[in-house]
Amino acid sequence: MLCKKTSKNQITLPKKIVERFKDVEYFEVEAKEDKIILKPVKIEPVKTSLAKIREKMASLGISEEDIEKAICWARKNRWD
Repeated sequence: MLCKKTSKNQITLPKKIVERFKDVEYFEVEAKEDKIILKPVKIEPVKTSLAKIREKMASLGISEEDIEKAICWARKNRWD
């Protein structure tokens, strides 16, 4: 199968190839000698619990009051 690289360095994969990887959105790209190798990658979102976020904030010395002040500041200054 043939595909062409555009002036913007984009390649459209042939339909027969894409059909084999319907649920794949990302590919790892590797160059080996004179070949380009695409490997399907499934990216899973990082699940961070609220407790971990609060622990991190506490370790940085950030209080709920600091967050409230930051939100008020951002809302007041967002159109400046």
